[in-house]
Amino acid sequence: MTNNYSHINQTTAEKQYNSRMCFVCGVENPAGLHAHFYQVDAATCVGRFLPDPQHQSYPGRVHGGVVAAMMDETLGRAVWADASTWGVTAELTLRYKAPVPLGEMLTIVGRITENKRRLFTAEGELLLADGSVAVVAHGKFVKLALDEILQGGGDLDPALELFIVPDPAPADGA
Repeated sequence: MTNNYSHINQTTAEKQYNSRMCFVCGVENPAGLHAHFYQVDAATCVGRFLPDPQHQSYPGRVHGGVVAAMMDETLGRAVWADASTWGVTAELTLRYKAPVPLGEMLTIVGRITENKRRLFTAEGELLLADGSVAVVAHGKFVKLALDEILQGGGDLDPALELFIVPDPAPADGA
């Protein structure tokens, strides 16, 4: 039986930061995924999001590029355990095994498989609501500190760009 990680939330794991305008995690991006991420252990990140109709490709299906963005973000965040190191994508490969439907909570699990001084590799999968695997991914990521990532971005203040927000309320109000 596959673990669908549906129990992961801000009370069962460490909630990672969201940003304001990131396409994947930006809480103020009207076209974004508004995803939330949780550090399960030192090498595992879980991302969760509910795709909206604007994330569609074929009717009723999430666009493959949206799926790729979510996989990229989750695998890259697996190194976040110390909250000062971020993963910047060097290489990402995906295998789509099943269509990804709109309108159901999706869970992505990313795990570090090799961790070196400046580079790490990760693998992961996108789980449907029933726990079945729809997409698998492998990637290589360069480790960078947030101040290195923000260089050249003007007068960005990490304290203003990154913040923790609570989990969204369940759709059924429970």
